[in-house]
Amino acid sequence: MSTRESATVESVNGITLDARIYKPPTDQNNSTSNEKQIVVVLVHPYSVLGGCQGLMKGIARNLAEHGFPAVTFDMRGVGKSTGRPSLTGFAEVADVVAVCKWSAENLCNRVLLVGSSAGAPIAGSAVDQVDEIVGYVSLGYPFGWTASILFGRHHKAILQSPKPKLFVMGTKDGFTSVKQLANKLKSAAGRAETHLIEGASHFQMEGPAYDTEMANLIVIFISSL
Repeated sequence: MSTRESATVESVNGITLDARIYKPPTDQNNSTSNEKQIVVVLVHPYSVLGGCQGLMKGIARNLAEHGFPAVTFDMRGVGKSTGRPSLTGFAEVADVVAVCKWSAENLCNRVLLVGSSAGAPIAGSAVDQVDEIVGYVSLGYPFGWTASILFGRHHKAILQSPKPKLFVMGTKDGFTSVKQLANKLKSAAGRAETHLIEGASHFQMEGPAYDTEMANLIVIFISSL
């Protein structure tokens, strides 16, 4: 069985973040060769609408069972984390950077960054701010027009990053159409892949019914890095 530990991570301006580390079973923890070891940092959906690290625990547990340590955390102003959430998610980028650096120092020096819903643009803005981040996975990136009012200024960072990227989305996502996703990724630098979940809506894909499938897609992506 995987195990869970708690940690407190310091972000900027004295903000502290409540984090949880999901560790693989002992027999799996040492079975991955050094060059393949990686820690997965998961960024939860929009804080203002109730997003929290609890939404990511199913994926984190699945990843740990596959042999990959995973870290979830509450961004500023959520749960036990101090500070206040921002509307556009730019303040939270510093929280993602802090957790990725902490994970690289304390768990593994190769980090895969995963963002869910509004956590995807926030994570995308952090990708090139941490050298140890080797890849990025988006689960339901809100590229659509309405969501872009809040998160549009995040798009450039991830689209210009040369690091490998995977964009997972439901074909019935209410925030981004399949066509909008394809159009956005035409300008993406480096390796940018998509995986469409047939018939899934945005909030369905965030739900626990899809945790196993999301974790499996992340594991496959890790094997390609």
